[in-house]
Amino acid sequence: MSLLELERRFRAPVATVFDFISRHENLLHWWGPEGTHLTEESLDFTRTGAWHSVMQNADGKRFKVSGQVTKVNPPNLVAFTWGWHDDADQRGRESHVMIRLEDAGNGWTRMLLRHDDLADAESRDNHQLGWTSSLRKLEAEFA
Repeated sequence: MSLLELERRFRAPVATVFDFISRHENLLHWWGPEGTHLTEESLDFTRTGAWHSVMQNADGKRFKVSGQVTKVNPPNLVAFTWGWHDDADQRGRESHVMIRLEDAGNGWTRMLLRHDDLADAESRDNHQLGWTSSLRKLEAEFA
């Protein structure tokens, strides 16, 4: 199994960044890689429970992912399971995501995103591309 860890810094207080990684209306601004849009979703990481999203790229290809929000500790932590669906809508292997926020001083927030239990290095590398692209959209919210 493989692990992906990404770190970002945002010029915003922890509580503001937490709102962007947890609240439905803010998740819609950055969830999914650049060049995709959400066609269906139930994104709310303010409470434990089920979530899902369907992203569609410019070629019309759809990507469905779902899971359970397993832990919410405002304003510092959100954790959830992650599983891609195939073309028959069968959910595949489950992995785990944790997003931790820390005060970095002077109005900055440090984010650590940890995506664990990925199947292999190829899966890790693909998730790194997707998360990096999504996080660029989040960074733009605080530019």
